[in-house]
Amino acid sequence: MVIVTGGAGFIGSAIVAALNKRGITNILIVDELGMDEKWKNLRKLSYTDYVEAEQFYEELAAGKMEDNVEAVFHMGACSDTTEKNCSFLINNNYECTKLIANRTVENGSRFIYASSAATYGDGEKGFADEEENIGELIPLNMYGYSKQMFDLWAKNNGLLDRIVGLKFFNVYGPNEYHKDKMKSFIVKAFEQIIETGGVKLFKSHKPEYADGAQERDFLYIKDCVDMTMFFMDNPDVNGIYNIGTSAARNWNDLVKATFVAMGKEPKIEYVPMPQELQGKYQYYTCADITKLRNAGYDKPMTSLEDAIKDYVQNYLQKEEYLGGY
Repeated sequence: MVIVTGGAGFIGSAIVAALNKRGITNILIVDELGMDEKWKNLRKLSYTDYVEAEQFYEELAAGKMEDNVEAVFHMGACSDTTEKNCSFLINNNYECTKLIANRTVENGSRFIYASSAATYGDGEKGFADEEENIGELIPLNMYGYSKQMFDLWAKNNGLLDRIVGLKFFNVYGPNEYHKDKMKSFIVKAFEQIIETGGVKLFKSHKPEYADGAQERDFLYIKDCVDMTMFFMDNPDVNGIYNIGTSAARNWNDLVKATFVAMGKEPKIEYVPMPQELQGKYQYYTCADITKLRNAGYDKPMTSLEDAIKDYVQNYLQKEEYLGGY
């Protein structure tokens, strides 16, 4: 059996789809479906069982876990970078991750969990995934800090030679439609273009960056899943790894590629960044994937333009999306 927490979510459901392509269907999906639309991500997937997260963690706390679990992909967490309920983030992103990590390691199963590039903060300390530097990083928000807390806990408890933490950068692609304000900007740009014919981007509040020239490491979900599955296929590779393209691109590039994929001329307006974001905004992120490459991952990355073209034309422009999935 393979367990995927957050299995109805964006990256989690894509991992389940990848397992299905390998003929693996003995999968337990753990999630909290709540009131949003992510249940729709489950419809085309094959799996053995589904359980709500609260019940799953209660059973883990009681010492229950199937003996035949080959691997656990722990993608379940609150991914809202603006979440202000710190106690909620501690419980959801830290305590629950400690619980499942302990049970999985005790069980002798493979444990692969989602960390985040948000742990790098403003990038002052760089973006190298060296484990000895974890404690020097200063996240800009509580979400990033909740992820760093577990990375540090795993390091301090000697687990990083037995488990894998993945620092996901800006992942985008199919199955993120339910994420509301946390959807990638490609979806938001696509929707703005349909509604208004143009796209609004934040102005820069740093003189070294032009408006719309703030840079991110944008990673297509298909590459993200390939990189994640590498760790299932290589159980001797452990530790913390960046999951990104190692190529920073700016928001102008992303929006122009979206216009091109839609067959339209770019029309961009720059608007002031909200005051509450200005001190917590990352102007530059770029994954150093040297460690991942040295571990043996050798597949090329999809270019931003090719990935956006695929996403827009083969997913977003399909009638099932425009009509509400």
